Amino acid sequence: MAITLYGVAVSRALRCLWMLEELGLPYRHVQTTFLGGGTRTPEHLKLNPNGHIPVLQDDGLTLFESMAINLYLAMKYDKGLWPAGDADRGRAIQWSFWGMTEVEPHLLQVLLNRAMLPPERRDEARAAKALDTLQTPFRILDEALAGRETLVGSAFSVADLNVAAILSWIRPAQVDLSAFARLSRWLTAQHSRPAFKAALAK
Repeated sequence: MAITLYGVAVSRALRCLWMLEELGLPYRHVQTTFLGGGTRTPEHLKLNPNGHIPVLQDDGLTLFESMAINLYLAMKYDKGLWPAGDADRGRAIQWSFWGMTEVEPHLLQVLLNRAMLPPERRDEARAAKALDTLQTPFRILDEALAGRETLVGSAFSVADLNVAAILSWIRPAQVDLSAFARLSRWLTAQHSRPAFKAALAK
């Protein structure tokens, strides 16, 4: 087995590093960043013509798009992260795509305008508008966790990992989750996992 992951933990590659750490798989981590055109070199564009990270190589397969990578790893190297049964597998895919479409674009706007962009380019009005939009998916997720510790089934799975990885931007984006007690409690539990901390350290 020869797994290589290209990317850095301050990007969407974090979710893939987290998955690899949860699975306990040996892998090579190639630090690749947008800074200095690192994702636009001829070598990297051969791996991902979009010029993005992360990229996974596994036994001859080259795969990009972070959610595709994580679902693939959970399926291939199943250690309990890929749910049993078609219904729960469908729900795991549902929550993964939900996180990408309903949460990630808006949370990214908050993050950019509160932390990542140079101060002179930040727009707090834009951040506030995105944060207002996020109240609906936050409520939906909070309600989905009523009486539950996990999103799918009864154990931590790829669904929890993928959604919690997107929400790892909550803290640097200075987002207050106090109105969503179940969501806040669940997220704290996910981000307390040793594998998440190991991925952050990358």
